[in-house]
Amino acid sequence: MNLTVAPRLAFLALTFAAPASFVAPVLSQDKPAPAANSTAAPTRTWDARSVEALKAVTAAEISPDGAFVAYVLSVPRIAGRDEDGVAWSELHVLDRVPTSGNTTARDRTFVGGKVNVSAVEWLPSGDEIAFLAKRDGDKQTSLYTISLSGGEARKRVELETAISAYSLSPDGKRAALVATPPDSADKKKWTEKGFKQSVFEEDTKSSRLWIAELSEGGAKPRMLDGDGSVHGVAWSPVDDRIAISVSLTPQVDDEYMQQRIRVVSAADGSVLARVENPGKMGAFSWSPDGSMLAMSTAADIHDPFAGRLAIVPATGGVPLQVLEPDYDGDVTAFAWQSPQALLYTASHGTASSFEKVAIDLGHGAGWRVLVSQGNGHVFGTFSLSRDGQHGGFVVQRPEHPPELYTMSHGDAMAERRTDSNPWTREYRFARQEVVVHKARDGVELQGILVRPLDEEKGKRYPLILCVHGGPEAHESNGWLTNYSRPGQMAAAKGIAVFYPNYRGSTGRGVAFSKLSQGDAAGKEFDDLVDAVDHLIASGLVDKDKVGITGGSYGGYATAWCSTRYSERFAAGVMFVGISNKLSKVGTTDIPNEEFYVHALKRPWEEWDFFLDRSPIRHAEKSRTPLLILGGKDDTRVDPGQSKELYRWLKLRGQAPVRLVQYPGEGHGNRRACSRLDYCVRSMQWMEHYLLGPGGEMPPYDVTYPDAPPAR
Repeated sequence: MNLTVAPRLAFLALTFAAPASFVAPVLSQDKPAPAANSTAAPTRTWDARSVEALKAVTAAEISPDGAFVAYVLSVPRIAGRDEDGVAWSELHVLDRVPTSGNTTARDRTFVGGKVNVSAVEWLPSGDEIAFLAKRDGDKQTSLYTISLSGGEARKRVELETAISAYSLSPDGKRAALVATPPDSADKKKWTEKGFKQSVFEEDTKSSRLWIAELSEGGAKPRMLDGDGSVHGVAWSPVDDRIAISVSLTPQVDDEYMQQRIRVVSAADGSVLARVENPGKMGAFSWSPDGSMLAMSTAADIHDPFAGRLAIVPATGGVPLQVLEPDYDGDVTAFAWQSPQALLYTASHGTASSFEKVAIDLGHGAGWRVLVSQGNGHVFGTFSLSRDGQHGGFVVQRPEHPPELYTMSHGDAMAERRTDSNPWTREYRFARQEVVVHKARDGVELQGILVRPLDEEKGKRYPLILCVHGGPEAHESNGWLTNYSRPGQMAAAKGIAVFYPNYRGSTGRGVAFSKLSQGDAAGKEFDDLVDAVDHLIASGLVDKDKVGITGGSYGGYATAWCSTRYSERFAAGVMFVGISNKLSKVGTTDIPNEEFYVHALKRPWEEWDFFLDRSPIRHAEKSRTPLLILGGKDDTRVDPGQSKELYRWLKLRGQAPVRLVQYPGEGHGNRRACSRLDYCVRSMQWMEHYLLGPGGEMPPYDVTYPDAPPAR
């Protein structure tokens, strides 16, 4: 399936028909893939090292005949044991059904070990798998293929610069590639002599479209002429037309807000059709007969998330939304089942569904649910076989990180096929449930509560409010524990954790996602306090032991609640967060995205408003011990935001404050050591102020737990 990757979120995510105090019960335990089970009751509890070791399936591509599923498995490096770096990504292949004579399907590692595989795609013949990787000896990321029968992977295309995306021709003999042009010989010469200056936002290169033959000894890859910077690519399934997504410049702001689809000729790059989608766009894909394109798009320029499913004739024009304008969910992934039907997954608040829509241009669309929300699955990406009868899915649940699932026509539910972390059966899980409550102005809100492990009835517990970023993101009732999200780790210490979907979150349609626009830190963050009050009123939470944490916009929420609402919070851990709304606009790489889908006004139009909604403006109110963390190379939220808040709070001297920065990290930590340090520090801070003595800060040197044995 030619389906491009949706653009990155700006920041580090059907409503429940229930009364305000409704609490949905925890979902039943998922049935794991066949594996040896211990009969002993689990005894271990979650900590930083156990969370660090979790593997996860990140992509699933089913073969054209539906017999096999290729999937990518993320394998973490273990800090202190492995060389520091990002997680490895392996290529595995699962037989969708057991082969003759075997009772279980084979699951084979095709490209494993110290590798980073991405962008997996089956060749049309179904006997080879293509992928991108930078392997031993490669200077840049190249295009490889590996035979389904095994053997070593073959490098099929190598350019002077890294290949960022690709799509195969209908016969599998050529590939359309996305890569930047190489530097000129003259520039290379001067760079080697030490001239390495950069010209801000001017010397960044636009990515271009290339055509390459996959046969050995074929013609040299050729770069096609064209305007703008190319991001995604999808070759028509029937001819030599190629759909590309293009922005005017390679700047992230333009990628977010100005990305548009163009249909071009594979022969010379000439534009054959233009698609004029409004605002943000995500993935796009050709219909099997090449007559239409489907895409995920924003409803308008002010829609913060590309969650509308739309189609457009391949001749171009304005996309037509195929679901009702007031559809109270967000489409998260889709695929063509036939030229007349699309299957898609959607978020509905904290839940997820799998649905189908029949396409009839000019006569509307027929819609039905295949797997309803409340089924317990949180669907991620998926792919379909050529006949549309079999699918491979990435699914997570409260009891496990993303795994591979499969489903065929007629099945009532997708079935789990991988068990990437069998050792987690040794671990105890705290109860996780969906909570629905009312904001002070009557708006219905949702969130997910992880209750303290071994909770005693009638006892009140500390709480950590874990706020998602965006705010165009949301929390689903799936796996909620990682290096920056305390979940099961905090619950094991006797601390409740609540993940709120405050107004402005996605997953509940366009109208709900716009409720916070033009009112930064207003009602959206009042929702956070209202969530805490609801949990206090329920009898679970100790009002004097409430902490808050979050990254990016969640970091902004943490800074706001640690200053403006400081009397309500006993501890805060802010990650890559905003502290000054004025300087934020002047230093971020997405100022126009900020304007169109968040602020709706420029700083010079209301200076006082922007300052008043800045945590630094309320530093004198702060009595909340605050730990501030972030990457030193963050371009989304400049590290200066952390420094500003640190300095203001330090000068005031009314509460403990500490700033920790991670060299080489950007908007979120990617390397193993940075992640473990963050996890250990943040939990130490929360335990000290919510469970421990409080007062002076804990030592700035932390003790890292021993590395776990190889799993």
